[in-house]
Amino acid sequence: MAYSKGDLVADMAAAAGITKKAGADCLEALLGAIAKELKKGGSVTLTGFGTFKVSARAARTGVNPQTGAAIKIPARKVPTFKAGKGLRETVR
Repeated sequence: MAYSKGDLVADMAAAAGITKKAGADCLEALLGAIAKELKKGGSVTLTGFGTFKVSARAARTGVNPQTGAAIKIPARKVPTFKAGKGLRETVR
């Protein structure tokens, strides 16, 4: 079973001794701050956890699976995450 945002909020609230509403507000603030920094083209490093950053994907030619026709896929920026050593060790 997948661990949902609601599960995360409940665990955060319990660990911090705060209400679920306050936990949800904290999580939204964290996610908003990360998104804001990535939108500016920056990166966010949480030592021991990992780094969020923006990577550029080059334009390329793809294939429409229904028709087999070649299509042009435009260049774009995508968010990426690289796990830190602490997280990798925990998951191991």
